[in-house]
Amino acid sequence: MEVAATKLVQWFNELRSRVHLYLHAQTLGPIRAENGSQGDDQPATQQNDGEERVIFVNAPHQPAKYKNNHITTAKYSFLTFVPLFLFEQFRRYSNCFFLFIALMQQIPDVSPTGRWTTLVPLIFILSVSALKEIVEDVKRHRADDEINMREVEVLREGRWQWIQWRVVAVGDVVKVHNNTFFPADLILLSSSEPQGMSFIETANLDGETNLKIRQAHPDTANLLDTAELTNFRANIQCEPPNRHLYEFHGVLRETNKQSVALGPDQILLRGAMLRNTRWVFGVVIYTGHDTKLMQNNTATAPLKRSTLDRLINTQTLMLFFILLLLCILSAIFNVVWTNANKEGLWYLGLQEEMTKNFAFNLLTFIILFNNLIPISLQVTLEVVRFVQATFINMDIEMYHPETDTPAMARTSNLNEELGIVKYIFTDKTGTLTKNVMEFKRCSIGGRLYELPNPLNDHESTSDSNCELIKDIMEGRSVRDLSNPIDKKKAEHAIILHEFMVMLSVCHTVIPEKLDDSIIYHAASPDERALVDGARKFNYVFDTRTPSYVEIVALGETLRYEILNVIEFTSARKRMSVIVKTPEGKIKIFCKGADSVIYERLMSTSLETSDLDLEHADDFRETTLEHLEVFASDGLRTLCFASAEIPDNVYQWWRESYHKASISLRNRESMLEQAANFIETKLMLLGATAIEDQLQDQVPETIQAFIQADIHVWVLTGDKQETAINIGYSCKLITHGMPLYIINESSLDKTREVIIQRCLDFGIDLKCQNDVALIIDGSTLDYALSCDIRMEFLELCSACKVVICCRVSPIQKAEVVDLITNNKKAVTLAIGDGANDVAMIQKAHIGVGISGVEGLQAACASDYSIAQFRFLKRLLFVHGSWNYSRMCKLILYSFYKNICLYVIELWFAIYSGWSGQILFERWSIGLYNVVFTAAPPLAMGLFDKVCSAETHLAHPGLYATKNNGESFFNIKVFWVWIINALIHSSLLYWLPLMALKQDVAWANGRDGGYLLLGNFVYTYVVVTVCGKAGLIINSWTWVTHLATWGSIILWFLFIFIYSNFWPVLNVGAVMLGNDKMLFSSPVFWLGLILIPIAVLLLDITVKAVKNTVWKSVTEAARENEIRKSDPGDIFNNQDYRSSLTETARLLKNVKSVFTRRSNAASRVNVEVELSPEINELRPLLLRMLRDADGFAFSQEEGGSVTQTDVIRAYDTNLPKPGGM
Repeated sequence: MEVAATKLVQWFNELRSRVHLYLHAQTLGPIRAENGSQGDDQPATQQNDGEERVIFVNAPHQPAKYKNNHITTAKYSFLTFVPLFLFEQFRRYSNCFFLFIALMQQIPDVSPTGRWTTLVPLIFILSVSALKEIVEDVKRHRADDEINMREVEVLREGRWQWIQWRVVAVGDVVKVHNNTFFPADLILLSSSEPQGMSFIETANLDGETNLKIRQAHPDTANLLDTAELTNFRANIQCEPPNRHLYEFHGVLRETNKQSVALGPDQILLRGAMLRNTRWVFGVVIYTGHDTKLMQNNTATAPLKRSTLDRLINTQTLMLFFILLLLCILSAIFNVVWTNANKEGLWYLGLQEEMTKNFAFNLLTFIILFNNLIPISLQVTLEVVRFVQATFINMDIEMYHPETDTPAMARTSNLNEELGIVKYIFTDKTGTLTKNVMEFKRCSIGGRLYELPNPLNDHESTSDSNCELIKDIMEGRSVRDLSNPIDKKKAEHAIILHEFMVMLSVCHTVIPEKLDDSIIYHAASPDERALVDGARKFNYVFDTRTPSYVEIVALGETLRYEILNVIEFTSARKRMSVIVKTPEGKIKIFCKGADSVIYERLMSTSLETSDLDLEHADDFRETTLEHLEVFASDGLRTLCFASAEIPDNVYQWWRESYHKASISLRNRESMLEQAANFIETKLMLLGATAIEDQLQDQVPETIQAFIQADIHVWVLTGDKQETAINIGYSCKLITHGMPLYIINESSLDKTREVIIQRCLDFGIDLKCQNDVALIIDGSTLDYALSCDIRMEFLELCSACKVVICCRVSPIQKAEVVDLITNNKKAVTLAIGDGANDVAMIQKAHIGVGISGVEGLQAACASDYSIAQFRFLKRLLFVHGSWNYSRMCKLILYSFYKNICLYVIELWFAIYSGWSGQILFERWSIGLYNVVFTAAPPLAMGLFDKVCSAETHLAHPGLYATKNNGESFFNIKVFWVWIINALIHSSLLYWLPLMALKQDVAWANGRDGGYLLLGNFVYTYVVVTVCGKAGLIINSWTWVTHLATWGSIILWFLFIFIYSNFWPVLNVGAVMLGNDKMLFSSPVFWLGLILIPIAVLLLDITVKAVKNTVWKSVTEAARENEIRKSDPGDIFNNQDYRSSLTETARLLKNVKSVFTRRSNAASRVNVEVELSPEINELRPLLLRMLRDADGFAFSQEEGGSVTQTDVIRAYDTNLPKPGGM
């Protein structure tokens, strides 16, 4: 009965949904017909992504089928795991080779080693790899589930329901609350703010720090309660899903009403966060992978492979061809030997057909020699990488207690890549910075003030040691200019008061009063920091209405009427507010870049000033010096100035400004002319310095990367001024470093500038120069075009610092791809936002910042850390260790296999090239799995050249791997192969010569070929373990156990295995071999002499390298052992790289050219230039652009202007509840 009832309810709900859709269709029938939508009697069809979509609001069943809201960043699904995993595994030539061998072994009488000796290990290897991939991908799925299972309020069946993001559907009406992310792409219907406005933070999408304003269309802005939304009948016709973050075109058609246009100002994108707005109502238009956020990311997680994997692949192929050549030669020698001996050795039955015999023997030798390519290597690599990843996850030094976030290796295939990174591409917002603005310093009337640190509470500061507080309090009683004794002090008090009032009045901040406290909401984080800073000094911004603002200055309420607002733009670099003061005076408050404020100041103090100050111009140069100090510290600077406007002048200007604002022709230029007229004859008040707070230890970390010869590029969606300031504050750009700023408007201009810059470098174009290149997103589009792509790459490579600003997620990925595909270097991309996913997936290594609200970058990354500073330890410690470990493991694995299995080739000379094996079958099978498995595992997990402290303290050790001191390359690989061939020949011929005269025992007995095989096998095991001892640097109990335990294990095996038969029907041929072996004096003498003789050359080479040809790494290790400072080796000129001639000359320019071209133009400075610099003067003048500390974040070009925001709010009125 319960089941029947449940089905009945489900059927009823389905019927009700279809009736609801039918009613929708009846009321909007003409609209649907116009747009070609299907009728209700037709089944829903899959939406074609290239077609416009029509979405019905509040309709649970849409006429077309859209993607669900479930997103995934994992590599595999249940259905795709097997084909994708097998494709990934059999991209490795070694696995293809072993599969071929396993199939050949199934042919009867072909394999000398049995049918299962390759197939079983191959299945085991694939199983271990599959298990590792499953474990790692399950972690990705869990991280995806964490996002997909977030909840949001959705209007269904006339009431609000909390549902998971993954089940949000197109057409749903959702309610998003303050400080939460949007679950899908929405059309804004209404909000808690006046006129349907809402503030959103898009740092997760484009990296911009300022808030953006979105505004609902007036036709929907009044939908403020549940009943109205439930009865809302409309459809939305919009463009198909695309990746354009700043573009959107749609039409809203409501029943019996006129259609209205929708644009980018009505869309709320997934990945953005609602800020400073209690709630918004929106209708879902794009879900899941159709959202603009996901469209900007790569479709699926790429299958990345390390440099070592690719090199192994290539060298394995080379070894296979060598193996094939050996097999062909061996088969030919067998034919020759058979023809020469078939008459005399008739009892061997050598009369078979020559062609058949050749083919049979070729397959036999391929199977016999296949172990020259180590089948155990892949499983050893998988196990070692998995444990190395566990070590990263367990590293307490990369644990962030504030967010309870450890480091996490989401893939282990790239552990060794961390040790050879050459390029780091980093996002700015949330990665280098905290996205928190703090008012740090100010210059008022020529006096420099350091503000209390930190200013992070909402109460006024009571720090009696703060000079600013002292001056403000003293200034209350000395603003009387009539007293000549204190006139200068009174002037400063007046300027101080005017400055603090301006901080409180000249802005677009919205105050919200909650529980006797005031919370400030602002689109510009800079303005919020300034207003918050003024509040700490008892100048509190209290109320905003459409016509006036009220501030509480030192306990006194002051009302300023807002007459006009001249908005900030990046071209104007300033903002002005014209107000009527409580005294009835009309004043203009103007803030902006020093370059534009200074040129608008009154020429002398003799000109009219409402403050009537004698020393108003005395502190201009002082303020300029303070601005220089602020800028050199990477702080964001603003200048503040004011002026009184006579009534008649203002009335005339207001009419002129109004006419300009309604002009149909040249409106922008006329408005600018009017602004220029009124923004003149200003009196300088002072300047502010705001810190865009960096993450902990960012400058030190970047400095370490530079010392390690790693190129650090910043790719950000933020503004150019902000990006440059961050470059200074994190010490990526040094004070005095020339800046190449490329902001061009066409392909031809971009080509011309890039080519000219390349010519400027001359012969130094192939070197790295102490120059910073800054390029914006629109110019970057041209620079990445086909015809100048490589020239742009050369220019970037010649610069020490590259900063790309105002770039989209796709552009970030294209820049990373440019280096990844054209430079033989390992690239790493790090970011924290969804806008960083594309570049994270394009780079060789992707690192996500986790522990913050947005987890998409971390989910899509290969490694995730909580703070940028942890990247230093990830690379310098884990990367360096893992790289050296993996190199040794790989080389050693090939070495030990060649040492044993090439002996079968030497034995073939004595066995008539018959394919007979020298060793017992199980001994061959267990060589890689048991007797020599532990040493490579130990060195892959526990070996280290230097301690973590040494690696962190001396970044130059990391640079050695990027500058030629490589542990693994083609040359090193083949040196090891040749060394292994020499060892194998000695390990076969020396025991053979020792036993040739039957001297194994005193009675002259001969033990047969198997005894020789056991002699040789024992010496091989001891030799390869001794070789492991030579290359291991860090001896622990694990490495001791692995090295010497492997030898002991072989002796135990031969003792036990030689006594199995007849108790077990195994190893009959080995019966008694232990007694024969252990009773031979020759065996024990050879056990001492032969491994030493074989390794003598290796010991000699190691001794010479550690004394005569000592590497930087080895020198640091030696100094560490001696307890001296490993950094002393970098004082040696042989280990230091020198700057190019041009770069050295440019470093001296700091004393010649000031960074502020505008300030320098006002001061006549006689500078005598050296002849060398005079020759470079044209180059230097082009390079030294104006790079002052000005930066100001404010949305431009939106449908809601700054004036609209100011005029829209009345904070005396309550906000709607939205229920």
